Amino acid sequence: VPPGRCSVFDPAFSAQEAAALVELGLRLLPDNEEGKHGIEGSGTLFYMVHCGKALYNNLLWRNWSAGALSKMVIIGNSFKGIEERLLSRILERDYSYIAKVLKGTEEVPLPTHPQYLDTFNDTSVHWFPLQKLKELSPEVWDFVEEPTYQDCEIIRKGDGAEQGSPAATES
Repeated sequence: VPPGRCSVFDPAFSAQEAAALVELGLRLLPDNEEGKHGIEGSGTLFYMVHCGKALYNNLLWRNWSAGALSKMVIIGNSFKGIEERLLSRILERDYSYIAKVLKGTEEVPLPTHPQYLDTFNDTSVHWFPLQKLKELSPEVWDFVEEPTYQDCEIIRKGDGAEQGSPAATES
């Protein structure tokens, strides 16, 4: 993918980091989208390693259709791991889009490195095959309310640095 087609954003980028990324030919997204980045119909790879659950949930919400989701690949925290670690009522209440798409997701964990067991140990590649998405019940697609969070684990627009938003690459 040519660097000019790669968009990146992290609210924690310093001015020096942002300048270096621009110098490399990458596009910096101008605004904190809180993970709500639309794919605009293009195949898009999201690199979201160690991001908070709310970012994944927001990304799914913004692209909530079988057509859009089937054009996305996410490299990030394991959705299966999220499901295993959260009570189902919390997952469904706070991260409903992750919960709803689990049965429409293919996920392959990245191999761990024996020297760095605690780094990238929960990273998977996720994709959403159109056929699997079409098999989800119609009710899954009906509810499209924008997510809200009480204790947000993401940096809100205008907040200081914490965890970053996804880096997106359109192909």
